[in-house]
Amino acid sequence: MEHDETGCQPHPEGPVLCVNNCGFFGSAANMNMCSKCYKDLMLKQEQAKLAASSIENIVNGSSSGSEKESTAAEAGNAQTDLAEKKAISVPTVNASTSAEAAEPKTKEGPKRCGTCKKRVGLAGFKCRCGNLFCGSHRYSEKHDCPFDYRSAGRDAIAKANPVIKAEKLHKI
Repeated sequence: MEHDETGCQPHPEGPVLCVNNCGFFGSAANMNMCSKCYKDLMLKQEQAKLAASSIENIVNGSSSGSEKESTAAEAGNAQTDLAEKKAISVPTVNASTSAEAAEPKTKEGPKRCGTCKKRVGLAGFKCRCGNLFCGSHRYSEKHDCPFDYRSAGRDAIAKANPVIKAEKLHKI
């Protein structure tokens, strides 16, 4: 009688576990998968479509669809960001990247100050010269920075304020 008043109907079969046996409950809207497994499946399908279209473009050598390629590249960038977050790798076609993948990645050591070699970790400061420094050596005058701030400032001001000349008037 309670169900008639509220208009809610109970599920006749009850809760269904995810088909990937991850331990969570799935739904019929997600093909009996939990939301995480369903998102992973959709991500893999999109990556497969992009890979197939990029291989097709490489094989056909078509450069006429530059708009399609740019939108596909933008979609690929967004998906690679998601893939990096989930640590999913996409197979590539380039021979140069396969050679790099064959070499094992060297483990990076702890981040250290460029001047005093002190461990900085997450508190390091990145300078414009490209080096990492601790709190006491972060200023350019403390670590003898080779970066030319004066010319960089001049270039920035020149780019922000272009010279505007009016056309000369012809006398009648």
